[in-house]
Amino acid sequence: MSTGTTGKADPAGQPPDDQAAAARRREQHGWYFYDFACSVYSTSVLTVFLGPYLTSIAKTAADPDGFVHPLGIPVRAGSLFAYSVSASIVVAVVLMPIVGAAADRTGRKKPLLAAAAYTGAAATAGMFFLDGHRYLLGAFLLIVANASISVSMVLYNAYLPQIAGPEERDAVSSRGWAFGYTSGAVVLVLNLILYTGHESFGLAESDAVRICLASAGVWWGAFTLVPLRRLRDHRIPPSGEGAVGSGWQQLRATLRDMRRHPLTLSFLLAYLVYNDGIQTVISQASLYGSEELGLDQTTLIVAVLLVQILAVAGALGMGRLARTYGAKRTILGSLVIWTLILISAYLLPADAPGFFFVLAAAIGLVLGGSQALSRSLFSHLVPRGKEAEYFSAYELSDRGLSWLGPLVFGLAYQLTGSYRDAIISLIVFFALGAVLLARVPVRRAVEAAGNPVPERI
Repeated sequence: MSTGTTGKADPAGQPPDDQAAAARRREQHGWYFYDFACSVYSTSVLTVFLGPYLTSIAKTAADPDGFVHPLGIPVRAGSLFAYSVSASIVVAVVLMPIVGAAADRTGRKKPLLAAAAYTGAAATAGMFFLDGHRYLLGAFLLIVANASISVSMVLYNAYLPQIAGPEERDAVSSRGWAFGYTSGAVVLVLNLILYTGHESFGLAESDAVRICLASAGVWWGAFTLVPLRRLRDHRIPPSGEGAVGSGWQQLRATLRDMRRHPLTLSFLLAYLVYNDGIQTVISQASLYGSEELGLDQTTLIVAVLLVQILAVAGALGMGRLARTYGAKRTILGSLVIWTLILISAYLLPADAPGFFFVLAAAIGLVLGGSQALSRSLFSHLVPRGKEAEYFSAYELSDRGLSWLGPLVFGLAYQLTGSYRDAIISLIVFFALGAVLLARVPVRRAVEAAGNPVPERI
């Protein structure tokens, strides 16, 4: 008589396989909610409100020549926001590899995620106190919040290969992006209602902006409780000893380890190139709309909201396409669409908000899917036990190295005096990125990383 227990139900009558599936779904639902929590920072704070508001505070505090003097260094008031973002990237570059390696060595991603998330949320909520001449406080809070979200995303992304099997990873990653864009759109609508109707609420314009900034931090902190309750630490013995040292030393160690997986490194290079193009289009679209197309601020804000809303459908729709055609082919298709978007932007007539909205809709439809499928595809190429460490390099490509695109855009404008020439110059990132991605044999790359190969990839 057999004494095996395979398939035997527990006392509650639920088979062990069903229990495992339910636990995995619970973790996936919790994982989605971190994107839901933190995306409002990127949308409402970084994209819409903080740049103009911090610049206005700096200009108020500036000397007659238009300079502020943090730590005795003369800085043009209009450059403070850009410099602060750059400084936050430097801080993130140092911290991300250290935190990623620590998470892999200890297997305790959740406490580190909590620390990064609540540091960023607290800094964002603290922006309520930005008024008068407090530009230094604003710069400091921006650096802390922006570095914190980068660090937290390393840990967040590293959960993906642990909570989703190879066949479902594209869909899970796409749903995460969709959750993020949904929250970004919801909070942006609420903030715009407050901002545009501040007088009816008895608020000054600056008070409305400070509430919008702080509310993003409160939202971030509140909804982070969901993933912290549902995610579990998965201790997986690493395939090798992680290097200990400074951020640069750890990054070098990670890249040295990647040399043993050259196909993974090849994908990361392709992603670095085409993602730099994506990030530059997003960051410069408002400038192009206002300076070249003569559009007002209301039109630009509505366009940002349209991108957020349609990015939800885009992320989910491209996730479905990936199940049929594979993530690599779907990403390559999206890069073709990005190229067509740039050509359309170059040809777009001035003072035509309707056409600009069509362009924003197209960006929204490919933005979320491009990012979601890139993340899920990379997750297949990461050796087991190296998730956080490798995703620190991935996040560095996403956030820390997206400087070449803006430089090309700026140089093109400086040499030609035309934003149209500047926007069309970005095609090189999508063309080169597509060529590099097409050359990556992803099935062989997955096998080389020691992971199971999905039916469609």
